[in-house]
Amino acid sequence: MKVIITKQCMGDRNCNNLCPDVFQYDEDQLISTVKFKKIPEQYKTVVRQAARECGAQAIEIIED
Repeated sequence: MKVIITKQCMGDRNCNNLCPDVFQYDEDQLISTVKFKKIPEQYKTVVRQAARECGAQAIEIIED
């Protein structure tokens, strides 16, 4: 699984709060970013939850 944060990100940090091991906040760009190129297995469920709960629908999941 790969995850992309799209331009629609509003920087509300919901994903960062839900899964800080995967998402981090870029203070310069005021958006969230992903720490991994490929999401480790133990985070896949919470990443899917973050994508569902993203108000801007800015988390794109690409299944391998």
